[in-house]
Amino acid sequence: APKHSFSFIRALSDASAAPLSAMLIPKKNRQLIYSQLFKDGVLVAKKDFNAPKHTEIEVPNLEVIKAMQSLVSKGHVRQKFAWRHFYWYLTDDGINYLREYLHLPAEVVPNTLKKAPRAAGRPGAPEGRPERAERGPRTGERDSYRREGAGEKKGAGEGFNPEYRGGFSGGRGFGGDSGAAAPAGRGRPQ
Repeated sequence: APKHSFSFIRALSDASAAPLSAMLIPKKNRQLIYSQLFKDGVLVAKKDFNAPKHTEIEVPNLEVIKAMQSLVSKGHVRQKFAWRHFYWYLTDDGINYLREYLHLPAEVVPNTLKKAPRAAGRPGAPEGRPERAERGPRTGERDSYRREGAGEKKGAGEGFNPEYRGGFSGGRGFGGDSGAAAPAGRGRPQ
């Protein structure tokens, strides 16, 4: 018996064997992670390796991150990272892999690939709001403001007198010489 255990240890320490730091995830947890990923087509996890559980799945957050890292390395998932959160998106290869892993029929697709049902009526119109013809003519102070003096253009008031006092370097650019003398205290020294 000792001979076998030694050869097992030697096989683990061999360079061609899997690294000892590989994470073992229980099959039940891996299935929960994969089923959530397949259902939504995307998965988000905060970069917190010590979190006791993921925000959506009853699995340790570290197991979610490592399972997704494995799928990224196989090309089944694309990963983005922003503001301390990982974002994973299923690829077409990933959909096929998870469908096979979870033993799902071909008709089942992630929510990201499902078409949203279209609402009847005008696109972009708020629901429950009647069309313009049904509502009647416009009334109210807003409309009277718009129609009051609609044809005439009004300029600035009579007391309007804009004055430019100059900014940095008198408005001629820093160190530039436009031929005119800069006001005292501004621009280049005389």
